[in-house]
Amino acid sequence: MWASSTANALRISCASKAHLSPAFSLSRCFSSVLDGLKYASSHEWVKHEGPVATIGITDHAQDHLGEVVFVELPEPGGSVSQGGSFGAVESVKATSDVNSPISGEIVEVNSKLAESPGLINKSPYEDGWMIKLKPSNPSELESLMGSKEYTKFCEEEDAAH
Repeated sequence: MWASSTANALRISCASKAHLSPAFSLSRCFSSVLDGLKYASSHEWVKHEGPVATIGITDHAQDHLGEVVFVELPEPGGSVSQGGSFGAVESVKATSDVNSPISGEIVEVNSKLAESPGLINKSPYEDGWMIKLKPSNPSELESLMGSKEYTKFCEEEDAAH
């Protein structure tokens, strides 16, 4: 459970960033949480569209990991199980496994992350996505949190630290 150990080690708090012009990057105490995505307690997100689900780490996770300097991703064609590790993210603070919130066959990986791992920091929900998979059990999405539940989860996790 990479996020739990990272959260404990780094005293992760859930927070949202104020995004100004690139020259002015101010941080507030909140990470952005987007509606329409599903969230795992290990701080990964899923966007399910048609036959494909896109997965990445949340703004909350990347914010507290710090600058991402390396991303290890699997090869397309492999499969992952819900809760199983599919890769790793190395930051200036820690190296953490990344777990899949749902089971499925990996159909694509974000090859841009090999050259630009910082995309996870700059755009965790768009350019910083990690893998796309064909879900083998779409009902697993029902076990994940919506945006309101995830925000509350982060607040409670923060309060416990």
